[in-house]
Amino acid sequence: MRVFLAGIMQGSFREMKLHSQDYRSYFRDLLEANIPGVDVFDPFEGHSDSIRYTDEVGKKVFLGHNYLCREMDVILAFVPEASMGTAIEMWEGNQNGAVVVTVSPLNRNWAVKFLSDRIYATVEELEKDVRSGEFQRFVEERRKIRQNSSHPH
Repeated sequence: MRVFLAGIMQGSFREMKLHSQDYRSYFRDLLEANIPGVDVFDPFEGHSDSIRYTDEVGKKVFLGHNYLCREMDVILAFVPEASMGTAIEMWEGNQNGAVVVTVSPLNRNWAVKFLSDRIYATVEELEKDVRSGEFQRFVEERRKIRQNSSHPH
């Protein structure tokens, strides 16, 4: 199972700063400890100083990561508040057959609501389902449905 860790980075900050990225290592550790053979891609890894990239490099990294979402089995999105970059990653995954699982209190936000296959209101809810195997069962079931359908979502 290939999982892309999508999630808020800059959010609505106007200055050059980032939201805490601690959720990334937490999600990676949770998935790797509970899903045998999981392959987790973290776009922040290797790009922790990305807000200081030149426009040319930033565009290449940004678009490259968005295109990579087209090749994933799962987009695991952390959206504690609106995030345009994460919405694009969710869109790319959704439109190309990935199962989009979102952790967000914004269940009425249309991007969250209509691009997600499952929404967890809290990290604790996600953790419970990953540890119990429910997350994996849901992803496998949804992927089978998509593979047997001519429409990816």
